[in-house]
Amino acid sequence: MHRLPTTFQVDGTAIRTRRKELGLSRDDCATGAGISGPYLSQLENGARRDMRPPTYTRLRSVLDVPADDTRLLAPTEEPRRKEPDARPEGAPRRDEDG
Repeated sequence: MHRLPTTFQVDGTAIRTRRKELGLSRDDCATGAGISGPYLSQLENGARRDMRPPTYTRLRSVLDVPADDTRLLAPTEEPRRKEPDARPEGAPRRDEDG
């Protein structure tokens, strides 16, 4: 059974870019999505990133972004890979001359 995430991490820059592409004011976009203007501002400026699924769905609808389009979501960070010759974290540095 497929379950929706409890929150979506959104990309504020992508939201602002799409809103401007459509010629929507911040207030018109916020009203259409059923959220406050200050909340949308915080999302666009990166002060907030989490959105609940119903709110994200309404915002996506106002911005005319299909359900399978992930452009409004924050990029997922890939886990860091250790360099094969890197020293372990916290290990003392070796003297190259020694």
